[in-house]
Amino acid sequence: MGVFHGNVSVNGRPGPEITWPHRVGVVPRPISGRLTRHADQDLDAAAGQTDSGGQILTGLGGVGKTQIVAHLADRWWTTGRIDLLVWVTATSTTNIVNRYAQAAREVAGCQAIDTRECAARFLAWLATTRLRWLVVLDDLTEPADMIGLWPPTTPSGRTIVTTRRRDTALTTGRAVIEVGSFTNEESIAYLRTRLGDRLTRVSEADQLAADLGRLPLALAQAVTYMLDQDLTCVDYRRRLSRRRLSALRPHLLPDDQETAVDTTWALSVDIADGATEGITRVVLQIAALLDPNGIPSELFTTRAVTDYYRLRLGRTVDNDDARDAIRTLYRLGLVGLGTDDGAMTIQVHALVQRASREATPDEYQLPLATAAADALLELWPATRHDEARAQLIRANATALRRNSDRFLLEPDVHPIVFRYGRDTNEAGLPRSAITVLEQQLNSQLNTLGSAHPDTLATRLDIAYQIGENGRQAMAAEQLQELLADCSGALGHEHRLTLTVRRDLARWRGESGRPDDARRALEELLPDCIEALGPTDAVTLDIRRGIADWTARSGDPALAVAQTEMLLADVTRTLGPGDAFTLTTRAHLANWRGQAGDAQGAAQEYAELVPDFARVLGPMHPHTLTSRRYLADWHGYAGDPAGAADALSAVLRDHLEELGPDHPRTLITRRFLAHWRAALGDISAQDLRQLVDDHIRLLGSDHPHTRLARDILGRAQSP
Repeated sequence: MGVFHGNVSVNGRPGPEITWPHRVGVVPRPISGRLTRHADQDLDAAAGQTDSGGQILTGLGGVGKTQIVAHLADRWWTTGRIDLLVWVTATSTTNIVNRYAQAAREVAGCQAIDTRECAARFLAWLATTRLRWLVVLDDLTEPADMIGLWPPTTPSGRTIVTTRRRDTALTTGRAVIEVGSFTNEESIAYLRTRLGDRLTRVSEADQLAADLGRLPLALAQAVTYMLDQDLTCVDYRRRLSRRRLSALRPHLLPDDQETAVDTTWALSVDIADGATEGITRVVLQIAALLDPNGIPSELFTTRAVTDYYRLRLGRTVDNDDARDAIRTLYRLGLVGLGTDDGAMTIQVHALVQRASREATPDEYQLPLATAAADALLELWPATRHDEARAQLIRANATALRRNSDRFLLEPDVHPIVFRYGRDTNEAGLPRSAITVLEQQLNSQLNTLGSAHPDTLATRLDIAYQIGENGRQAMAAEQLQELLADCSGALGHEHRLTLTVRRDLARWRGESGRPDDARRALEELLPDCIEALGPTDAVTLDIRRGIADWTARSGDPALAVAQTEMLLADVTRTLGPGDAFTLTTRAHLANWRGQAGDAQGAAQEYAELVPDFARVLGPMHPHTLTSRRYLADWHGYAGDPAGAADALSAVLRDHLEELGPDHPRTLITRRFLAHWRAALGDISAQDLRQLVDDHIRLLGSDHPHTRLARDILGRAQSP
């Protein structure tokens, strides 16, 4: 038919007078301080493809999808790249049809009263015109609204959709561009552009960006509030830490925004909840308490959480229901999906989490926190051969403590609190463990009081971590005070009191008094047998401690006999595959070597390593430790080169599994340095670096640091 300019007559009736290029609908105006983003380039490249079925910009509400498309539409319009621009707010079928009908009346001469008929006329016109057109479907809420309303695919036309949705039917055959939050650099640039470069105003800008999850919508509203109230970034962060999001809304939202950040995702949550009969809201409320960077998806199918679904919703929710709820949240753009060491994880933006927490009724707060804590305990690795998984669970426990600590500390301390502190230490982070436990103790003193058993147990854990951190004498001093408090509050025969006596003996021994430690444990043993029984874990550990301190007091032969008797008892009571049985065998091998039988020690470790690997896993700390001692005793048995080679292999596994700064990695480096020094195969510079790393990670007075200095001293002596 050709391209017409001016008046057009259709079927003999005069059409509207059109001036080209023509625009239908209102394109959002550019926001203040807008930045060019990677998604701008991605959209440019995708929209330039002539064979594309359209572009879908998807992402969380508030990431700036609309502005990215508006920027492209405005640029194409002003540069003459398009003849027709139609902007549709696609939040409902009615909106879409009405905008299409308006376009049909303006450009296709439709005179029909029925808007559906005009909408169809417009789509037919798009399919046949040679004019260059761009149709933008902004904020598509329900993909089903587009049935029969998709613009055609033509060489001269382009269709771009912004949506939070990720439905397969929506994205198939179309270029999908994921839009995320600002980068850290983009966030700071935006804040400086809007607030100015005055140092007092933008100090802590990067922390503020992190607090708001670098979400463009949140940053824009925060800047407006700050300018309205004449606040600095520091001032706003202080208010953000104390007030709800709803209290920090600017009086007038910026850039023609219609929704405050605290309610941006409410409609999506309602849609998801309706699609799953209430499950998705519960899933999101639990996820809001956990780590935004990765929550194991299996948490939502644990017994603890499925029990909570049943109590909350009054019906049974199976694993398929829970998985469907997660997929619904994903399709609606409320969560992201990823993997961690092969397991599926869920990511939730920190502001979505905060908005969900603040919208959760008070009566649900405690049971939600309890369900999340119980679920994490279900998932916590029973053994430490899977460090990646342990880190994932630990990160979620950290977030749960941060978001729900008050619900985990009263009326009684939830078991996850103690597990979290102990696991932090077992992960080789004793200083972090002390900080965590001291924060916990302060909360317990305020809520439970100083005489509560959980408060006393936390003091015991703190003393243990202090000793592990190289301050053995301080640990003994604190335990001496704690012993008096436990005896007064709980009695002399209480399990916690007896455990304090055991640890007090240990740290006295580690402070240089091995005879005192042995005597104290010998006095404690009959009390434990009477109060706890001969097979209790504390009783068995005391027996093993007596043998250990006997060896360290100078009688390893007697320690061998004592440990052999203990091993027979624990093998009979606990079984040969129990972790305590295996570690007792390791103690026995060590004392056998100390008694002069290095070859026998090496042989026992050679038998022990595969048992540890079978029971606990090849990368479990006990397995790696047994490999380390196997190599060490081979060295003392006359094969220093073999010891160095084997320790090099153990070190590679430690580096891969734990990283260079983990204390266990450091121990293996020290063992390796010992044998390389014996072979003359290590430089003084490498040994000095080993000492420096010990000082940096453990402190100058830690026993391991002193051992590293000894190796350096021997290597430097003539």
